Amino acid sequence: MTTSSPWVYWALSSAAFAALTAIFAKIGIQGVDSDLATLVRTAVIMVVLAVFVWQTGKWSNPLTLSARTWLFLGLSGLATGASWVCYFRALQVGDASKVAPIDKLSLVLVAVFAVVFLGERPSLREWAGIGMVAAGVLTLGLKR
Repeated sequence: MTTSSPWVYWALSSAAFAALTAIFAKIGIQGVDSDLATLVRTAVIMVVLAVFVWQTGKWSNPLTLSARTWLFLGLSGLATGASWVCYFRALQVGDASKVAPIDKLSLVLVAVFAVVFLGERPSLREWAGIGMVAAGVLTLGLKR
């Protein structure tokens, strides 16, 4: 991993914000239905992103996107929504320190799906890291 690559900084920022998401969500869903909490969170995200896209001059007519782009962004949105509903329900009944690591099993699944659907070929070293993530998730997820 080359730390001078811009994607590394964005990925590390994503990880930090994802960690804060778990903490803020766990506090925010106390006494609130998790589905309602997911709706509120989504509304906030839509407003913030709309302002961001507009202010940075990145707005363009979404109706000009191809049907394929709409299909896969739509599927991604559905998967994101399902993930958020499941995540918030898990946070509502479980400890954030246990829910978040199991949620990160998605790292392992992304690697497997990338091989199957995108034809990516992780190296032996990368598979070793993916295996360690899986082992860590299982270790954290097992009851004591």
